[in-house]
Amino acid sequence: MMKYFQKIGKSLMLPVAVLPAAGILYGIGYWIDPTGWGTNSVIAAFFIKAASAIIDQIPILFAIGVSVGMATDHDGTSALAGLVSFLMITTLLSTEAVAMYKGVDTSEVPAAFGKISNAFIGILSGIIGSSCYNRFKDTRLPDWLAFFSGKRSVAIVTAGASICTAVVLYFIWPLVYTGLVAFGTAIIGLGAVGSGIYAMLNRALIPLGLHHALNAVFWFDTAGINDLGLFWSGAEGAVKGVTGQYMTGFFPVMMFGLPAGALAMYHTAKTSKKKAASALLMAGALASFFTGITEPLEFSFMFLAPGLYLVHAVLTGISAFICTLLPMRLGFNFSAGLVDWILSFKAPMALNPWMLIPVGLVYACIYYFVFRFVITRFNLKTPGREDDDEEKENKIELASDDFTAMAGLVLAGLGGKDNIRELDYCATRIRAEIKDYTQVDEKMIRQAGVAGVIRPSKTTVQVVVGPKVQFVHDEIKKML
Repeated sequence: MMKYFQKIGKSLMLPVAVLPAAGILYGIGYWIDPTGWGTNSVIAAFFIKAASAIIDQIPILFAIGVSVGMATDHDGTSALAGLVSFLMITTLLSTEAVAMYKGVDTSEVPAAFGKISNAFIGILSGIIGSSCYNRFKDTRLPDWLAFFSGKRSVAIVTAGASICTAVVLYFIWPLVYTGLVAFGTAIIGLGAVGSGIYAMLNRALIPLGLHHALNAVFWFDTAGINDLGLFWSGAEGAVKGVTGQYMTGFFPVMMFGLPAGALAMYHTAKTSKKKAASALLMAGALASFFTGITEPLEFSFMFLAPGLYLVHAVLTGISAFICTLLPMRLGFNFSAGLVDWILSFKAPMALNPWMLIPVGLVYACIYYFVFRFVITRFNLKTPGREDDDEEKENKIELASDDFTAMAGLVLAGLGGKDNIRELDYCATRIRAEIKDYTQVDEKMIRQAGVAGVIRPSKTTVQVVVGPKVQFVHDEIKKML
């Protein structure tokens, strides 16, 4: 079950990767017209509306992205199935449709049905579409129905499954929605404490790949919070000084805290291993600072020093708690890096974005000294502090873009092509399903210069490569 949820989380990275485009367009539009948000400038309105085309359709993007990501061969037919499922469910359970079923006025329909087009339904539709695709893509029908055999049958089966799902949701969605709203309301009611709890859990769930599910509740409109959407649109429901509280606390951590933590790990590395550690830590720190992509850095010590990662999660929660108390609100479309910080300056709900500098500098000091103390006090095996007998083999130094050589090492470390059952990748990791776990050589994989190797089960290996993971994955696929 855990593996299944991890695959859903990985699939969500496909549509999430589209969000930076919206961030750039929104940023340009708000810089041109920071007060009217398009009403004072046709050019600004053009950019803002273009961004809205992405942000407003997040549920559809999730339906398509999850459906493609969960399909065994990522075929486009699965994307069509996911879209069919989403359209069926949202149409059958729209306020107008439910009012017709009940024979009442639309004002008497439960509010839950007014929010049926949301990220949760998008993800559910993607799961339905991909499940139908995986199960029926090779279906053979009698000659008189042969035209609908194979992949042509997928959309039809999906439609039937979606109708059944809509019937079930007709009864349980109001209960689910009420529960989600109650959870969100409880967190909102906790104010700064709630922000801190959310941010800490966000980091704590990253090793499991389940943080996306938590994000859907707070960043999108699943439970009526929609922190991300309201921050950028300033639509009804947005409150200056409140909206953005579930995003602001990540900026001091990703732009300042983690890079400072990387510096602490570098300074505490063994002298003979500083050079090798610096390459890994520098790349991770730059990715975290500029783009907010933290996995390459986090995975470099997450399993080497899990206690330090727990400290990192707690510090993230404290950052969110403090930032919620301060008169500062920032938001992002992709992650809390420099790019999104600059683009969010003129967003409708932005509040004192300049305060990130002093707050971030203080937090950099906190991360540096806390990390350095914990590492040295408990002798944690962070990068560059491994036991000498663990690294006797000579490292093979690869050119930064020598993806073919890197792929060869990774594939060999996974036991060769005969040991690969299934291969895929997400934002930063190559995910492999293997036949024989005893054939995996982690030391060989690490010679490729990857950030880490994770083995969630005997049949699963995850290789943390970083932002260039696609190119390494593509080279391995060629070799297969």
